[in-house]
Amino acid sequence: MARIVGVHGVGKQRLGSNTLLKDWEPALADGLERAGGPALVRGDLHVAFYGDLFRPPGHTLAVGDPLYTAEDVEDGIETELLMEWWADCARTDPGVPPPGADTLARSPRAVQTALRVLQHSRFFADVSLRALVLDLKQVRRYLLDEGLRKAARARVEEAIGPDTRVVVAHSLGSVIAYEALCARRDHRVRALVTVGSPLGMRMIYERLLPEPGGWPGDASTLRWTNVVDEGDVVAAVRDLSLFFGTGVRGKAVHNGSHAHDATLYLTARETGEAVAQGLAEEPA
Repeated sequence: MARIVGVHGVGKQRLGSNTLLKDWEPALADGLERAGGPALVRGDLHVAFYGDLFRPPGHTLAVGDPLYTAEDVEDGIETELLMEWWADCARTDPGVPPPGADTLARSPRAVQTALRVLQHSRFFADVSLRALVLDLKQVRRYLLDEGLRKAARARVEEAIGPDTRVVVAHSLGSVIAYEALCARRDHRVRALVTVGSPLGMRMIYERLLPEPGGWPGDASTLRWTNVVDEGDVVAAVRDLSLFFGTGVRGKAVHNGSHAHDATLYLTARETGEAVAQGLAEEPA
């Protein structure tokens, strides 16, 4: 089994483990090199893939994703998450107006306004409307669709073997990785490295299984490092120690205009250091 398991984020439904590995492997190798860590060799990294669980059945590659619009954003988690993204975009982007009293009511008009504002923000400038709505739906489906949640978590649990020492998880993947490690109490992972993680957002934190706030392993042996870019709207709550305890070490990086990009997180020295420390730790 691989010494390092990567877990991807949302929007990868038409890719696969090998496709992602082509991007993740050289990026993480650069991060380790910048940190003065060990060289990454072929077979060290495996990307646990769950994105196909979100791919609509019966569709050919030509059809692609559903043509979602503002009317498809559902009340509850999807709208709450959208509004949180808007508020955080306004905090980090001077060109984004903050939500006003007339839009905090989470009405259909507020949803339309939020989507329009976000598409003109620096963070979501390259994201299409349907992709933005699809991301909301993938988060909601993971949290509320029990069958999909079990299947996604099983993909990660199966990838973590007796030789796995590090789990690096991006975006929604950090939620899945956290739950998988909590479920597999016998794992021998020595470092959890979350990057661009939404684990501290209320609508996600309160729905974590088996329960919010638990430590995903043996507290005496597992190191948890959370790497975040200040401009990453998806990681709106930057300090995870507020929710999971002071054992979570927070590291700030600068990814430029693509704050949430997984490969930019992986090339960061801070990520490389956290991975190198996990590889150096010998299991008891």
